[in-house]
Amino acid sequence: MKAESWNVLWVDDEIDHLKSLILFLESRGYKVTPATNGDDGVALVRENDYDLVLLDEMMPGKDGLTTLEEIKEIKPNLPVIMVTKSEEEMLMEQAIGKKIDDYLTKPVNPSQILSASKRLLEAKRIRESHLAREYVTGFATIARKLLGPLSWKDWIDIHLELSRMDVEIEETRDVGLRQSHRGQKKESNLEFGRYVARNYPRWLQDEDRPPLSIDVVKTFLLPLLRERQQVFFIVIDCMRLDQWLMVEPILAEYFNLKVDYYYSILPTATPYARNAIFSGLFPDECARLHPELWKPSSDDASRNRYERQNLARQLRLLGLQYKDDPKYVKILDAAEGENLAKKISNYMQEPLFSIVVNFLDILSHGRSESEILQEIAPDEAAFRSLMRSWFVHSSLFEVLQYLSEHDCTVIITTDHGSVLGTQGTIAHGRRDTSTNLRYKYGDNLNCNQKESVLIKDPKEYHLPSYRISTTYIIAREDFYFVYPTSYHEYERQYRNSFQHGGISLDEMILPVVTMKSKKF
Repeated sequence: MKAESWNVLWVDDEIDHLKSLILFLESRGYKVTPATNGDDGVALVRENDYDLVLLDEMMPGKDGLTTLEEIKEIKPNLPVIMVTKSEEEMLMEQAIGKKIDDYLTKPVNPSQILSASKRLLEAKRIRESHLAREYVTGFATIARKLLGPLSWKDWIDIHLELSRMDVEIEETRDVGLRQSHRGQKKESNLEFGRYVARNYPRWLQDEDRPPLSIDVVKTFLLPLLRERQQVFFIVIDCMRLDQWLMVEPILAEYFNLKVDYYYSILPTATPYARNAIFSGLFPDECARLHPELWKPSSDDASRNRYERQNLARQLRLLGLQYKDDPKYVKILDAAEGENLAKKISNYMQEPLFSIVVNFLDILSHGRSESEILQEIAPDEAAFRSLMRSWFVHSSLFEVLQYLSEHDCTVIITTDHGSVLGTQGTIAHGRRDTSTNLRYKYGDNLNCNQKESVLIKDPKEYHLPSYRISTTYIIAREDFYFVYPTSYHEYERQYRNSFQHGGISLDEMILPVVTMKSKKF
């Protein structure tokens, strides 16, 4: 919207002395209606439509604060800028409490008035214009990077830039910008899938590799624990980087944040990735440690049964000895979360307290089965918004607010992300093949190797072998596996569902956030 269309009401008992300022605004295209007292100002608001009110605080008769209150009763969403000679803090707090939108102290100059007006009336248009220019630059930078050889650090930078744009672009009305961004993200995931297929086996041989799931405790927790800092270790199951960016500003009000990144192991699924975090072991090593949990017929959920014990074992091997195993709790529902929030004060003497929060993973799976959730969160942008809403009202946030009042360190991370599956790819296997949509294991599996990775030798990927013919297939980009029989039925059933276990930026590159209270 252009400035010519903005209608401004200026209420001041010395309005005649403000003609030069009014003329300045009008020269910039604003239409200014003057009023000399609060009663006239309130009457004009009731009878006309204004985009902004400039309001003097000190007027005879009805003062500015009273006028403000009456204006907000008539039109609660009408922006008001208070202009006053007073610099008293209490007056400022009163005005803010009555929902003032901005505050200027006399004498004001033309640029101050224009700047405050633009902030309130044109901020969205200016931000969108700036975002479009910024995106063009960022788009070109990523495009150039995709042409050359990339390191794992480069991919973190690309994913961070794409995720930030995910969050920012959803606020714009520019459909073309959104489409361009989706196209570049798709191209990036295509190249990332090729990159991981080439390099992942080398990483497992310790060749110039990024931090992996098995390194999270050793790299991010161990140094703090050795310094005898009290650590709360929180793993939010299935949290993507873009979802973290939705809650980061909320937590930044309470904590100083340091954000690092690591890569999830493959498959990017809870039995593999989260076990690797707590045990410091690859999946084949976990299978040897707890063979009863890693039989072909085992329920995947049961494979995370020993996370507390695995963490204690890992810490002992790293040289940390505790009288008792570090405390651990898993939150599977609202009642368990509320119980933790009530009892969190009881754990303030623990050197390490680990919390696993399963809500996002449950929400991702539940969305596939609920028409209501699909309506509420039809795409990734809506799901991010839903995640933020959950977080703000969650017991987890309540716990974090409590911890922000204490001298402790909080580490938040996740075990894997998810991807919105949009394309089916055919998997060939027997009836007893595992049922997962983004990865499968079984005897003599086969797949389209342009759309997925075929692992004929599980040992090369540190994955368990159940028989001599055990193979794995892992989907790339946003593909999900469908069998040739009833292909179209299942392809349609699972399209646009959140899935994990495969190779994509959102599933593999994950934040590790170290947080210290701003009060200490």
